[in-house]
Amino acid sequence: MRNRFLSVAVAAAAVGALALAGCGSDDSGSGDAAGGGGAAKKVGVILPDAATSPRWEANDRPLLKAAFDSAGITANIQNADGDKAKFGTLCDSMINEGVSVLLIVNLDSDSGSACLKKAQGAGIKTIDYDRLTLGGEASYYVSFDNVQVGKLMGEGLTKCLTDDGKTKANIVQINGDPTDNNAALFKQGYVEALKPKVDSGDYKIVGDQTGNWDATKAGTAFEQLYTQNGGKVDGIISANDTMAQGIIARLTANKINGKVPVTGQDASKEGLQAILSGNQCMTVYKAIKKEADTASKLAIALINGETPGSDLVNGSVKDTVLNKDVPSALATPQAIYKDSVKDVIADGFWKASDICTGQYAALCTSAGVQ
Repeated sequence: MRNRFLSVAVAAAAVGALALAGCGSDDSGSGDAAGGGGAAKKVGVILPDAATSPRWEANDRPLLKAAFDSAGITANIQNADGDKAKFGTLCDSMINEGVSVLLIVNLDSDSGSACLKKAQGAGIKTIDYDRLTLGGEASYYVSFDNVQVGKLMGEGLTKCLTDDGKTKANIVQINGDPTDNNAALFKQGYVEALKPKVDSGDYKIVGDQTGNWDATKAGTAFEQLYTQNGGKVDGIISANDTMAQGIIARLTANKINGKVPVTGQDASKEGLQAILSGNQCMTVYKAIKKEADTASKLAIALINGETPGSDLVNGSVKDTVLNKDVPSALATPQAIYKDSVKDVIADGFWKASDICTGQYAALCTSAGVQ
């Protein structure tokens, strides 16, 4: 059972609230959720951008908003638009307005850590959401088992190569942003998964570069490696679906799309469509609904002065900068291939009508997507 403590009083008046236009502003909830003269219950949420993945605005924002609205929590949900200065300004504003809990998706560990330390200095509980902020010492971390995400990519590429009858292969790795701790965890996973094949000499890593979570940069990095290897590339680890799209564009230009398996992650609309068309061999589905649900329940418990129990916090992740374990709530990812695209639809992450448009309608039918 959870231990319950008295609610922590937070400032009722918002000081110097910052009005920011564009992709991001979303204040929701009742100003005095405790009712009858009780202190306002507020949570601040900073999302990273709207470019590296469509999930932040399409999925995380509405899921978090709905959960906090339902609990009567005032939620200030903002998007930093990939701008570290804006991230810092949003952080300062939320601290000044008296949030009880601050939930962030960092842009990098340095700026994220600065924000978390300010919040903690003001007596605010902090949650790292999806990405661990190294050196930030967040109160809690909510994410997926990201090493396992990488392992699924490595295992997926091996499966796709094997299905194509390739026992020997030259592999290119296009990694995520080196400032994102998740990118390091993903890479750890797929390096471990590919290691037996690499050690045996069956696979050779012929390229290893960052794509910075950007389709264009990933495409350019792949094209350079493809040229350097005289076109002798048999498989590609792409650390997410966004970068896979840039890589597939280069494969298409070289008329070898669908012939060289490409991995991905996020189960994006474009990624699932690429899997249905045969241009991408697999993706990794992280049920964002589960992640957002866990994060909101954790934040609500903290706002209500409760100590979260093992039903929420089920593990820990090492902060390699502080050499400390961060209490964590970790969900399990799922590998998605053509025959399991329907699982993502059945889970409600996308509707069939989102995926099965135009040329993909017949492909959906053959893959059992309804």
